[in-house]
Amino acid sequence: MTARRAWEPPFIQPHRHDVSPFGRRGVDDDIQGAIAGVDIETLIDRWGSPLFVASEGRLRENVRRIREAFASRYPDVVHGWSYKTNYLGAICRILHQEGSWAEVVSAFEYEKARALGVPGPRILFNGPHKPRAILERASAEGARLHVDHLDELATIESIARDRGTVIPVTLRLNFDTGHTEPWSRFGFNIESGQAYEAAVRVKASPHLVLTGLHSHIGTFILEPRAYGEQVRRMAGFMAELEGEGHDAITSLDIGGGLPSRNALQGIYLPPEQAVPSIDSYAVAVCGALERAFADRPRERWPTLIFESGRAVVDDAVSLVASVVGTKRLPDGRRAVVLDAGVNSMLTALWYDHPVRLTRPVPGAPEETVLYGPLCMNIDVMRRQVRLPPLAVGDRLVFNPAGAYNNTQWMQFIEYRPAVALVGEDGGHSLIRAAETLEDVCRPERMPAHLQTGDGTR
Repeated sequence: MTARRAWEPPFIQPHRHDVSPFGRRGVDDDIQGAIAGVDIETLIDRWGSPLFVASEGRLRENVRRIREAFASRYPDVVHGWSYKTNYLGAICRILHQEGSWAEVVSAFEYEKARALGVPGPRILFNGPHKPRAILERASAEGARLHVDHLDELATIESIARDRGTVIPVTLRLNFDTGHTEPWSRFGFNIESGQAYEAAVRVKASPHLVLTGLHSHIGTFILEPRAYGEQVRRMAGFMAELEGEGHDAITSLDIGGGLPSRNALQGIYLPPEQAVPSIDSYAVAVCGALERAFADRPRERWPTLIFESGRAVVDDAVSLVASVVGTKRLPDGRRAVVLDAGVNSMLTALWYDHPVRLTRPVPGAPEETVLYGPLCMNIDVMRRQVRLPPLAVGDRLVFNPAGAYNNTQWMQFIEYRPAVALVGEDGGHSLIRAAETLEDVCRPERMPAHLQTGDGTR
């Protein structure tokens, strides 16, 4: 028997000119009662709400498919798993089991990769802030150092000089592809001559050797031709250096930026139409590489490295949230308050995450605003989505939700939720416990003169 819904008095909903019906669909006919074959209510009963749920099977399937798209078209390919996208240990371990290297951008991420057993030579160390101590460790352990600026280059040279050794380095480049906004704050610019000057400095040093070039042209790139132009520019710079007597470049790292099937705000087309296939990116990249190196033997082609994160993990993780309140806004729109907000799913600020009900709900769908539980006006999980009238206890599933949320989430007002993993065998386990007061307060220290009493004077 269907549960009785609370009676709502009649109302007039004004027509809204700022709501476009194009490229948007409701969820009234889109029901998801399970994740990777496991009933959602079973997961909530075990681990609580809200809850992130990762699918091991989908994660393995994604990385294999993405790597194969490139490896089937180019002879030597390495995938570096982008730790900043989701550095939960279980997620990283699965991808390392699949052969992915670690791409890290800080001392913390480097140390986490090593703690997970990733050897130094399989770590790509990016980022603009690498203190001397971590550079000393990473260089000693054979990590690939991607240099961001001259001060960092000087530090690496100093370390090598003190040891009496030679340290191989990769230069990070930036340039204008004509298809994306240049990320000019990272690395050395080709157009201005900075990149060439950095390469000359490396060549002049008896303690450094240039073995690789790296660039990252942006994030959520929807134009495959941008990568083709990126490869053309990098290969051209490589040929220029080698033609002037520099050591052979053995790797070209094209960074990340591959999109997932998520819905960027401001794009009317649904992701299925707006986001190109992974194969289209691989064709653009590998085709450009073949053209660039057609005149040299294949054994002299550099290793292709790419650092995909979002496209690998985004749709492999869902966020389940529960309705905790409903209301009618002054402009006539229906609103729902959920137990998960932007503290847990920060990407709601720039995605219209696809959302599904876990069971059919009767009633006419309306434009609905989904709010989180925070006492902040920006805590909006979806600014508009067509939903039937929901009640307290109803569940919503947001997917894709695996990219950047478990790294950018905040301990703000609410505790951070648990993360569960559904294994390939259908079993499920906890991979990150829900936060508690003890977790939040553990780093705090109370001065001696405040350790007694109730805080009053």
